[in-house]
Amino acid sequence: MTDIAPVDIAASEPAENHTQTAATDAYLTHIIRHPGPAATDRIQILRTGLVPLEGTLKVGEDLTSGLHRIFADAGCRGGVAMLKGGACAPFQFVGPSFPTDDTHAAWYSETRIPEAGARIVGATAIIGWRDGEAFVHCHGHWQTQDHLPSMGHVLTSECRVAEPIAISGFGSPTAWFESLPDAETNFTLYTPAGSAHADESLGAGMLLRIRPHQDLCHAIETACREQGITQARIFGLGSVISPDFEDAPRITCPITEIVLEQGVLVDGMAHIHMRAVDVHGTMRSGKIRRGGNPVCVTAELLVLTQPA
Repeated sequence: MTDIAPVDIAASEPAENHTQTAATDAYLTHIIRHPGPAATDRIQILRTGLVPLEGTLKVGEDLTSGLHRIFADAGCRGGVAMLKGGACAPFQFVGPSFPTDDTHAAWYSETRIPEAGARIVGATAIIGWRDGEAFVHCHGHWQTQDHLPSMGHVLTSECRVAEPIAISGFGSPTAWFESLPDAETNFTLYTPAGSAHADESLGAGMLLRIRPHQDLCHAIETACREQGITQARIFGLGSVISPDFEDAPRITCPITEIVLEQGVLVDGMAHIHMRAVDVHGTMRSGKIRRGGNPVCVTAELLVLTQPA
């Protein structure tokens, strides 16, 4: 796998209007440093056939169980699902946070539990497995009656459906994301696993993981170029250091969580619209600038090829 040169974050980025903490300013003076040795493979790829699927999360089931039910009914082990509409109560989530020690370069906020639950505006869920059990990694945004951040990392097993939630997505019968220890970041992270599926009746695609400090657009383009893909749709989530947008102010805080709202590859060039939130709850949405969005901890993506 071809390496992509790490992207450094300059300390001279303009300050946002919201108050920045001293910790934020300190982080902006250098690139995020992870505690372990950098892995050799900066981009991990698994080609696979993909099945389109749709379904509804039922009232009373938790998000993890409901999503895995829909994928199992479609004969799929893993993939990506988009959630839209409906509500959860209870609803629990965490946001990004500065680390509390030197064992991680980033961390999570305390668990947040809106008193009246949350209405789902949109979310993306990566369907996979951890220690032999069903697992889901989900980022999204929502509406609550509390004055809490409206975006973050959804604790799917702790969220129970209160109003039906519409699901669409793509799954693989033979490939999935497996949650495994990662020496570089000291986190347990999703990694493409399983085997390729050769059924030509299925849509072609790949599961993709991007490691820290690789620019999001450049890494997607590199992976697709190596696989001979020039046209595709792209779905996924992760974290980016100080997200930089073409049509919205940059988030200067280096620790964020992101979700792709629209992603396409056109003639080998990635065009990504994403939503991001930082440790202060500042949220931005827009088209990202190529070359200005290095991955912080991980990016987990599904690429669905399109006719040329």
